[in-house]
Amino acid sequence: MNQSYRNAGVDIEAGYRGVELMRESVRSTFTKGVLGDLGGFGGMFEPDLTGMKRPVLVSGTDSVGTKLMLAFLLDKHDTVGIDCVAMCANDVVCAGAAPLFFLDYIGCGRNVPERIAELVKGVADGCRQAGAALVGGETAELPGLYAEEEYDLVGFCTGLVDYDKRIDGSTIRPGDVLIGLPSSGLHSNGFSLYRKVFPNPSTELALEMLTPTRIYVKDVAALRERAAVKGLAHITGGGWIENIPRMLPGGLEAVMDTKAVPVPEIFQRVMKDGGIPMEDMYNTSNMGVGLVACVSAEDAEKAGYPVIGRVAEGGRQIVMGL
Repeated sequence: MNQSYRNAGVDIEAGYRGVELMRESVRSTFTKGVLGDLGGFGGMFEPDLTGMKRPVLVSGTDSVGTKLMLAFLLDKHDTVGIDCVAMCANDVVCAGAAPLFFLDYIGCGRNVPERIAELVKGVADGCRQAGAALVGGETAELPGLYAEEEYDLVGFCTGLVDYDKRIDGSTIRPGDVLIGLPSSGLHSNGFSLYRKVFPNPSTELALEMLTPTRIYVKDVAALRERAAVKGLAHITGGGWIENIPRMLPGGLEAVMDTKAVPVPEIFQRVMKDGGIPMEDMYNTSNMGVGLVACVSAEDAEKAGYPVIGRVAEGGRQIVMGL
């Protein structure tokens, strides 16, 4: 036992205990390409390139953000790991890539092995939903940087797509339509605003706000079986207004119909209780649509999701029908 380091606020033994508690969860995510086991300095993965002519790696990184404050409030830590995976995997899938592997980083004020194991269990749950292997990670006990009961959770995801099957928006044309895939709730952005509106939420409300972000990997794979997907936008920070134009080539704009899908009650409550203007909500929140796909008008019905907008000539911007 390193008593000197423990006196400085870092418990190495707790770190060892945390690794043992998370081992089963991590192994549950292992796919065919995983090489080795926990404990290495780097996670190894051998991708299956069979049938690929020009393999392209796609990477994404993100954190859970201030949604973690609700996990602290409820002392509930087993779902925010799903958010961490979702925020990364959903970005990767927007390029048409299938996630291969994931790594996480947990920085904390005090290493509580049971809490760390809960966090990693959530990450593992998210990885299984995304089809990604959890091949590594890091837990850093950082007294003085974080309060004792606080932590941050960050992730990194790498996916793979054949060059000719990538989704980059280059084939989007005027007349194409935009379809909306439903969200599971607030997802994992905008929580600085939500916490200002609800500074002391009831347990029931806090649990609803803590609902994990939907992971769209399987949804996109199924959608691509039914229709040719030309572009994808993950609706995170910046809402519809900032994210949807990101999939468009220059010279095009998105003309949106916000009345095409009902706004879930939780977003209506934020607007009402916080006095938030509609435009600000669409510039912050997903408003019930977590992923937007662009398909041809001919494929709209086959896609199986509501049409929420269309593509027109313009200046790579968005026109909101509020």
